[in-house]
Amino acid sequence: MQIPYRHLEKIKINQHQSKPTGSTVDAARCLLLLLPKKPAQRDWQQLPHGAVLKTRLQRVRRSDPEASRLVTDLPNKAGTHVILQCMDPADSSFAQLVQARELAAKIRAANPSALLVQLSGLKGNDARRITGHVLAGLLAAVCPMPGFRSKPDKPAALKRIDLYGLKTAFDPEPLRAELTGNHLARWLSVLPANRLTPGAYRRFVTGLARDEGWQMDFLDTRALARRKAGAFLAVCQASPAKDAGIVHLKYRPKARGGNRLALVGKGICFDTGGVNVKSAKYMNGMHEDMQGSAVALGTLLALSRMKVPHPVDCWLALAENHIGSRAYKPNDVVTACNGTTIEVKHTDAEGRMVLADTLALASRGKPHTLIDYATLTGACIYSLSSRYSGVFSNRDSMTVTLIEAGRDSGERVWPFPQDTDFDESLKSEIADTLQCTLEGEADHILAARFLNRFVASDINWVHVDLAASNRNGGLAHIPTDTTGFGIRFTLNLLQQQQLLEKSWN
Repeated sequence: MQIPYRHLEKIKINQHQSKPTGSTVDAARCLLLLLPKKPAQRDWQQLPHGAVLKTRLQRVRRSDPEASRLVTDLPNKAGTHVILQCMDPADSSFAQLVQARELAAKIRAANPSALLVQLSGLKGNDARRITGHVLAGLLAAVCPMPGFRSKPDKPAALKRIDLYGLKTAFDPEPLRAELTGNHLARWLSVLPANRLTPGAYRRFVTGLARDEGWQMDFLDTRALARRKAGAFLAVCQASPAKDAGIVHLKYRPKARGGNRLALVGKGICFDTGGVNVKSAKYMNGMHEDMQGSAVALGTLLALSRMKVPHPVDCWLALAENHIGSRAYKPNDVVTACNGTTIEVKHTDAEGRMVLADTLALASRGKPHTLIDYATLTGACIYSLSSRYSGVFSNRDSMTVTLIEAGRDSGERVWPFPQDTDFDESLKSEIADTLQCTLEGEADHILAARFLNRFVASDINWVHVDLAASNRNGGLAHIPTDTTGFGIRFTLNLLQQQQLLEKSWN
């Protein structure tokens, strides 16, 4: 299985502190111009044919006073195609990323091999922030996605971006690493279930680990049986392929030291619902029920490419939830590897089952912080829509930080409560805990309370319920329905919010 996760390495980003010459503009096929919300006269003077562009934008604003975008051609011999965008530095990261996605779509339609980007009137941190958001949209838009048509879609031609008007150096490599991780996550998530089986997934990760210099272990069903991982094994026992298991990847920086991070991802490559089988409407799209694992893997790839000084462990719970004579059933009682007994109530709540054992195993390494990702509950989508994802933590002190990381990154999240009295709903008459309830009330909160049992109390834990994993038309700067949500958020948590440098107790 060949996945072009190295695609973005081929795009050159060149920075020029001066404005482009007339000959440079005339040679350009496509030009993106970025200005403040209310450009001054001097800002227009810095642009090629600035007076003409100002007049044309004014003409557009006669019918729409709030218009901030102009799409036109320059009155030069080449007829250079121009997209002009007035950006408001006061806008949120999410709003700017949405604008970046829209701009990228206009540019993608022209499909240039080279793009000239010029800023005028945008200065300092505002200029750098807007540049980062626009580049994020441009890079996300040109990442190829899986396709199986007999006549493939025409690939994006973009190979070079020339950036003018940014006075201080902008390092694009962290952004490139982030978008490479996001591309990987989206690509894997879109693959059909017959192409991305647990076995195929493991084989791909094996090659990726070799290429990236990660250590890798794989716990197959026999190894999991020795570790008494009964919750995971219950889910996969009906699978005829016997290819389920837990992948453990290790990134170790050359310089020793730094607090350890653990990433855990739900990797259900297809979910039938099990004995409580899904209807056709809700079974469609269940090949993306592994997106949590793809986000964990994409985050690891981004952190590795950025050469972060912290050791990182990544755990991928790979399985399918099948129907059949050996499938686990409601009212079964199984024992997880930490000794917790679980009474099964609904076989379509398999995600929390595979995560239970995976979280318990990840906890044994005593990481400073553990973050898990999962397309876990419909209740979270009902609560937040597909615009936000839900976050849960065993540290109340993290609440504001999680919100700020979402706002700053543009991958917005909202925290839900973790009060212990919710555990009353998960009391079992015959086991330590119910897997879930059948009433459906606050299932996203109850799922988090269930998972909390499998994370050691001295570990800082964040659970991300990926309500925003799929949204029609894309989200923020991502143009595809499958969003890869969570990677950008996590990087902000680690870099801007310094998650691993704080105790959070």
